[in-house]
Amino acid sequence: MSSYKILYAEDDETLAFLTKDNLEQYGYEVVHCTDGDLCMEAFKTESFDICILDIMLPKKDGFEIASDIRKINNDVPIIFLSAKTLKEDRIKGLRLGADDYLVKPFSIEELALKIEIFLKRSQKNEIAEKVSYTVGRYKFDTSNYVLTFEEQKINLTQRESELLKLFLDNKNKVLKRQQILTSLWGEDDYFMGRSLDVFISRLRKILATESHISIENLHGIGFKFNIEE
Repeated sequence: MSSYKILYAEDDETLAFLTKDNLEQYGYEVVHCTDGDLCMEAFKTESFDICILDIMLPKKDGFEIASDIRKINNDVPIIFLSAKTLKEDRIKGLRLGADDYLVKPFSIEELALKIEIFLKRSQKNEIAEKVSYTVGRYKFDTSNYVLTFEEQKINLTQRESELLKLFLDNKNKVLKRQQILTSLWGEDDYFMGRSLDVFISRLRKILATESHISIENLHGIGFKFNIEE
């Protein structure tokens, strides 16, 4: 199970196999493409949280792909991977809208860290933009921490509101327990974990009237906010 989906373009089969395998061990879903045309076809037909692009690719290089992606989506993070070490190439990549540029050979640990940083940043930007949600038959006002159903208003605490907002921004996706704790409190701590369980229990009770909504506990992993649409 994965929280995030990565588009990975690389024509070196050995490097691609190793990188994909390692990133999947970090819990990511990785869609691998071997040339530029396949990469853009995948991007246009699927939804991705981040793109990792080699520059030297058949049919369409990484620079062209990044340029085409930015015409469609200006927000998805892009990381270039390349054996090119010239400063001009780095500058060109960043000017095209890439978020970072890693020179081959690179360490998987460094790549994974950069992916985590950019996904967190992207998630915060998305969360900041949206203040009103529909949750089944409820209206959720994130600014005032209020759930409204017809004339009934339910006041949430700040943490409960932040948790519900995090779930809604990641509906039908697996959220790791550590990821939730870090997003809400800035760190993973036992006592905060107990508080999280209390907040989730309360949200379950509040939303119990909505049979198509559930907060699934994935033992040893985290939670998944399921909404049947």
